[in-house]
Amino acid sequence: MSSSPSQSLSMPEKWAHEQLNSRMGIELIEASADRVVGTVPVDGNRQPAGLLHGGANAVLAETLGSVAASIYAGEDRVAMGLELSCTHHRPAVDGLVTGVCTPLHRGRTTTTYEIVLTDSGGRRTCTARLTCVLRDRPPPA
Repeated sequence: MSSSPSQSLSMPEKWAHEQLNSRMGIELIEASADRVVGTVPVDGNRQPAGLLHGGANAVLAETLGSVAASIYAGEDRVAMGLELSCTHHRPAVDGLVTGVCTPLHRGRTTTTYEIVLTDSGGRRTCTARLTCVLRDRPPPA
């Protein structure tokens, strides 16, 4: 398995127009096997009361954890989400929410990450934990 310091990831061109990350406005700021940072805007991702939707927190968390797991897995393996849990501490009402993902466990077949989300004021809004399973990449179809 690879744990290269930094690696660029790109989505397969076949599905580039279907990515949830793009639709939600998620941007990756930093990506390495040891730390992934990204943001999501509150605008466009609100629930009926006007707050950032809890599902947006989950999508940002799973995105960051999946990127970290994919970098760690390397080219010959694929990472797939196995379990995601999110604790929503306080609402985000405007600006950007920033997520910072760091590893808790990196093994041969599973990885687990903690993702801390904060609002524009630096206050923790959500703590998430993602576990991914690592499998050999199937041969191209």
